[in-house]
Amino acid sequence: MQVITSKDNEIIKNIKKLKDKKYRDEENKFIVEGIKMVKEAIIENAKIDKIVVCEDCVNDGTIEKELLYEIAKYNCIYVSEKVFDSITDVNNPQGILAVINKNNEETISYDEDVILVLDGIQDPGNLGTIIRTLDSVNLKQIVLSENTADPYNPKVVRSTMGAIYRVNLIRSKNIIETLKEIKKNKYQIAVTSLDTDKSIYDVDFSKKVIVIGNEANGVSKEVQDLSEVKMKIPMLGKTESLNAAVATGIILYEYVRRK
Repeated sequence: MQVITSKDNEIIKNIKKLKDKKYRDEENKFIVEGIKMVKEAIIENAKIDKIVVCEDCVNDGTIEKELLYEIAKYNCIYVSEKVFDSITDVNNPQGILAVINKNNEETISYDEDVILVLDGIQDPGNLGTIIRTLDSVNLKQIVLSENTADPYNPKVVRSTMGAIYRVNLIRSKNIIETLKEIKKNKYQIAVTSLDTDKSIYDVDFSKKVIVIGNEANGVSKEVQDLSEVKMKIPMLGKTESLNAAVATGIILYEYVRRK
């Protein structure tokens, strides 16, 4: 077993570059870390470019033999602990990561009742949780405005807990034009707003585009002006707004309850 021991190895340097969004976009690749995420990548038939394993984690039994046998079918690279520590993005690494080719499917499917659109979500944890929640209700796509956080950011990827392999991530360069195109396919745009008496319990979720807005500013005025439905989540306390990921979960599970 050949082990890479130099941080200056070209393969290692290229993996390090994937921490930067610009390079992820250029190479069309991203990194996933940890035993669970690598297992999920294999199970979901993700386009695995290579798997990197820390030599010490093989020797001390951190990675079970069954997984080692499975990853041997792929382009598998072994590195020293020092080298692995230079490429990991977590505080307590499990000694395994994979470089995955992005799914380039950019076409919106009009076969689902609900299409979720994110308008300027910035927090990686929120974005990852929203993707995970979408997967939990068995919806398969999400449209991201250009000013939404990068879904392949390592923090987002970790937050999805494997859902990133099952959800089609569609990046819109012009969210207004994208929404107009969706409307042509007989969908109505629904936005969250405090300026309405209609709650989420009053909305028919058939053929709806649900837009979730920026954490600080909400849904942009341009998108609100394009919407046919405004709705709010009823709240009994004094709080006027909810975390974006929490709000998304409440709305999507009202959709589930209707089904």
